[in-house]
Amino acid sequence: MGTRVVQRAIMALAGAACLLAAAPATAAPGPPDAPAAAPGGKPGTYTNPVSRAFADTFADPAVIRGEDGWWYAFGTSDPLREGEGIRHHLPISRSRNLTDWSYVGDAFTAETLPGWADTAAGAALWAPDIRRVDGEYRLYYVVTQTTVTPEQNDNAIGMATAPTPAGPWTDSGAPVVDPRRGGGGPGDFKWTFDPSHAVDADGTEYLVYGSYYGGIFITRLDPTGRKAVGEPTMIAIDNKFEGGYLLRRGGYWYLFASSADCCAGPTTGYSVYAGRSRSITGPYADREGVPLVASRAGGTIVIAPNGNRWVGTGHNAVVTDPAGQDWLVYHAIDRADPYLDEPFGINERPMLIDRLDWIGGWPTVRGGAWASEDPQRAPGRAGPVKVAPTPRPGPVDRARSDEFDGPALRPGWSWVRAPQGELTGGALRWPTQDAELNRDTNTASVLLREAPEGDWTAETRLRIDLGTDTVRNYQQAGLIAYAGDDLYTKLVHVAIWNTRQTEFGKEMPYAGRIAYGGTIVGPPAEETRLRLVHRVDRRNGEHELRAATSRDGRTWIFGGVWTLPAEADLRVGLISLGGAGATAEFDYFRLHRR
Repeated sequence: MGTRVVQRAIMALAGAACLLAAAPATAAPGPPDAPAAAPGGKPGTYTNPVSRAFADTFADPAVIRGEDGWWYAFGTSDPLREGEGIRHHLPISRSRNLTDWSYVGDAFTAETLPGWADTAAGAALWAPDIRRVDGEYRLYYVVTQTTVTPEQNDNAIGMATAPTPAGPWTDSGAPVVDPRRGGGGPGDFKWTFDPSHAVDADGTEYLVYGSYYGGIFITRLDPTGRKAVGEPTMIAIDNKFEGGYLLRRGGYWYLFASSADCCAGPTTGYSVYAGRSRSITGPYADREGVPLVASRAGGTIVIAPNGNRWVGTGHNAVVTDPAGQDWLVYHAIDRADPYLDEPFGINERPMLIDRLDWIGGWPTVRGGAWASEDPQRAPGRAGPVKVAPTPRPGPVDRARSDEFDGPALRPGWSWVRAPQGELTGGALRWPTQDAELNRDTNTASVLLREAPEGDWTAETRLRIDLGTDTVRNYQQAGLIAYAGDDLYTKLVHVAIWNTRQTEFGKEMPYAGRIAYGGTIVGPPAEETRLRLVHRVDRRNGEHELRAATSRDGRTWIFGGVWTLPAEADLRVGLISLGGAGATAEFDYFRLHRR
């Protein structure tokens, strides 16, 4: 199907135990070193990815500054290099300046893995979180298979302690958060992933955890940090968010969380969103006041793909440099080199950093420009905040638009496959088709017209009776920029399990197969306005398409960017598909020139 709840399979990666054990760092404390010149840059700059010196992939990064003055980063369990084929159990690196990193070792070896990890079932350790509490370093992590139950996929959260960030690390001996059963039979466990520790103003310790299957929760910890206590509270809805991370600033707690598929290769739309609350336990809402636990869940975009080489910009931590500047540490995927080895295998997700700015009380990376691929000012040097401009549509091209207020579609429209819908009451009413436009299933009708040369914006106002909360997978309707059944981008209001989202998806051929992925824009409403903003990249001729959504026609949320090849012959139009049972009403289709 074209839209699916994002999944991260709970399965062991192939490979043996890691080669090297961690050894305590011995460097003397001191001030941060000046960064080396970035590749192609000047002294005092850096270029992403910052993990290139020691790793091709270093996903789910967590960072802390040790008492010895070094910065330490921890990553999820993967091979570090292409062709290595050996999984490192929570690899550790360190840096004096946040930009030049070197490998230290691994938090665990095959011999020192937690005793309750079911190694016979291929247990892996994922998504570390590193903190210093009461004089000890604590490392929280996911154990994907445990001996807590005799069943598969009984994932849980563990914790280890060490005298230094480099180790040696000793597991606490039991889960901090136990496996949580789902609603099915044996082996059905909610995803107890992505731990993140926080301490409230009164000293109470908390742990955030959870993922798409189950949602994100916060729970109190006992004084040792080794066990969850009390009743957990959901702070972000299931089937939309994972990778929760808490940060306190200016009287608010900010919840950062990632959304969309983490690992769809060149079409990975993984992105970071934020909500805030006066209370650490919520409720969290976005900049427009939309709760993160609602079916039409909110989430202010912190970073999303921006059309350069980086896609899948997600799973973050936040650090503050000596100059007081915040930095987002995250992983991303180079769309030209998306896999560590074979296509559709392990996604190659190196570690990146970029400046985290606060504009109007809300976080955004590089003033809204998001991930960098060229040399940037290095940490430790203050600089001005430059707010990235948002596109403004030009005048409406009446000859290429349609108000749907006549007895028939205006000239210029054409159908891929059979015509659908009807014009009535000044709108195009189009029942969602029991048909698809996804990978090998291309049965849905598509309404299209030629796209002009140069820059343009397509806009529609959509009503679709999806309701809320109930499961209506995967009815959807919206805009499409189409170069073929297997090469397009679409912006749709879609039902994904209990949620309603605006998904900006891309499908493309890759390595002999079809890749699909999506990124999420703003929350939908009863009536949602959608825009696809097109421009041509002057460097390479690629078509860049950016999504925007609005709940009221006044406030627009601009989301991520997908690219299509320069040679693609684009048409633009409308779709209504994903399963029978809903009806889309398009009030107009307007094409703006700019």
